[in-house]
Amino acid sequence: MSDSLTATTVEFDDTAEEARDKPAWAAVTSLTFGVFGLVTAEFLPASLLTPMAADVGVSVGAAGQAVTATAVVGAIAGLAAAIVTRGIDRRIVIWSLTGLLIVSSVIAAIATNLTTLLFARVLLGIGLGAFWSMVAATAMRLVPPSALPKAMSLIFAGVSLATVSAAPIGAYLGNVMGWRFVFWLSALVGVATLVVQIAVLPRLPARGSPDIRTLFRLLGQPSIALVLAGIVVVISGHFAGFTYVRPFLEQIPKLSVEAISLVLLAYGVGGFLGNFAGGAITARSAKASVIFGAFLIALVGVSLLFVGASPIASAVAVGLWGFAFGALPVGFQTWLVRVAPEDEAESAGGLIVAAFQIAIASGAIFGGLLVDGFGTLGVIAYATVATLVGGLGVLLLGSKSPERVGASGASHAL
Repeated sequence: MSDSLTATTVEFDDTAEEARDKPAWAAVTSLTFGVFGLVTAEFLPASLLTPMAADVGVSVGAAGQAVTATAVVGAIAGLAAAIVTRGIDRRIVIWSLTGLLIVSSVIAAIATNLTTLLFARVLLGIGLGAFWSMVAATAMRLVPPSALPKAMSLIFAGVSLATVSAAPIGAYLGNVMGWRFVFWLSALVGVATLVVQIAVLPRLPARGSPDIRTLFRLLGQPSIALVLAGIVVVISGHFAGFTYVRPFLEQIPKLSVEAISLVLLAYGVGGFLGNFAGGAITARSAKASVIFGAFLIALVGVSLLFVGASPIASAVAVGLWGFAFGALPVGFQTWLVRVAPEDEAESAGGLIVAAFQIAIASGAIFGGLLVDGFGTLGVIAYATVATLVGGLGVLLLGSKSPERVGASGASHAL
């Protein structure tokens, strides 16, 4: 551990980065904390939607647009982050984005109307989108190339932990202490994260001068366009259903709040395990991981439509849903890294963040319309169709997007 802390005191100019031989694990871990805090805050509305809507005096569908606000702004922030912050030390940027997590959570905790709540979620969207767009590129500067896979696994562990804990703990504490307390707790997590990041992140001078042309150049590459299209279709289907999973569990199998907390815990544990399963599949083919996750969510959707009234069946299905989704982020992100130019990591990261957030926003929008117009079965049907179509698209077109796998540059096609 002492070696890790010593490594974080190195000033990372370009020469030092080329010569480094010790990974700064403490600094990488601070990025894991940041990912955990931001993703936790992003997922909280799914477990708190019903009491939030009642407290601010709007419908469940309207309150669900708190997810939309975060996603839309996150998409823009992800695209713009590398351009807007060029010339600024990356550690200062990371500190600022963690600060937005704190401010957003505090404002959400004191919100008395939908407008204030949406403003809080806009701030979160800026922090989330910008952080995700540069986290991989930052990790690349904190460890030698041979340690990058381990560093990315550690960072994704923050996502897995957030997936496991955010929904079930949010639902439980929201019921016991109130939904506002949960957001105060989110702010406290942000404060702790910021303290750690200030202590361990080294200087990371900005590199390169990305501009809007870089983004268009990347978008013009067919392999990258296929990854992004797959994200938009599959992830929109997932979030259309997941955003409204609590109302579904309340209305169809008619579960109590305590039971819903346990089901969401099963979803989280499933996501944690699915992340590792997705990593194992991705080591061979990232596209295979995407297809696996998408098809499994579609299968879960079918089961919820036909046997969702059964508490046991719905609980098992939601657990499998979490397992399926766990395979998707690692699959999509690794796929993009393998087809994108290695020297444009931050800009490529911005594109994948934008695609994810556009997918989340479109899913929440369609989900809100469907749940208000057709009930929760409507959003489950949409999730089923979207993930099935997305998985089929990747299966049929994926062979035209070969992957670079490993240092040797070997590729695999489905």
